[in-house]
Amino acid sequence: MSEIFLFRNGLHSNILLHDVSTDGLAVQTNHHLIVHGKWSMILDPGGQTVFNRVLADSTLVSAGAEVKYVFLSHQDPDIVSGTNDWLRETSADAYISQLWLRFVPHTDIAEDLQHRLRSIPDEGMWIDLNGCELAILPAHFLHSPGNFHVYDPLSKILYTGDIGASLGCEYRRVEDFDDHVAFMVGFHERYMASAIAIRTWARLVRSLDIEIIAPQHGALFYGKAMVNRLLDWLESLRCGVDQLPDQYQVPPHRPVTQY
Repeated sequence: MSEIFLFRNGLHSNILLHDVSTDGLAVQTNHHLIVHGKWSMILDPGGQTVFNRVLADSTLVSAGAEVKYVFLSHQDPDIVSGTNDWLRETSADAYISQLWLRFVPHTDIAEDLQHRLRSIPDEGMWIDLNGCELAILPAHFLHSPGNFHVYDPLSKILYTGDIGASLGCEYRRVEDFDDHVAFMVGFHERYMASAIAIRTWARLVRSLDIEIIAPQHGALFYGKAMVNRLLDWLESLRCGVDQLPDQYQVPPHRPVTQY
């Protein structure tokens, strides 16, 4: 595990748990921890294969702060499939869009723990982390129809899940935006629903005071200039349904390969 303190001031810390990954085909993931006093929130904690390591590392770097909340930005397995373990081993409540509340139990969440799954209304909400108010902001269709981000006004960090995600880069901080686009473009063109969804989200984001954008995959964007570069790029993007063909076709028939 390699932790990076994105922000630290008295009672408050924002910590990136990097290099927590699995072998094989599993996509790289960042795990973010917000600590305020004796409480903490873990964001998009990942699957069962990384649970033990993420829990141990977050306990270590948070000086034993109680995990009060588990935030699930959307329903993907790299986010929710370890939820049962987090509910079993901590006293936390897990928050997810109201659209996915009845789907998450299919990831094998024990019946006696399901009452600690909490729904986020479509318009978002605020969560009190031991006196620090965190904004849960709508980011629907980016890429999930029920999708949320976390904004921490104290550290001025916006946690954006799959928005701004990059795949395959070796660095943790974006220094050259133009070079970095190659690690983002394919993912965003396919996974983000439409330019309308991105621009609606960007209008909200531009109203915030942001120093860092922290995605769930890949490198982070530091400083207002880099944040604005990302927003400008996203607002110009054609993606998702904007790229649909006029019609689908039946694929050409090929003999089934025998193994």
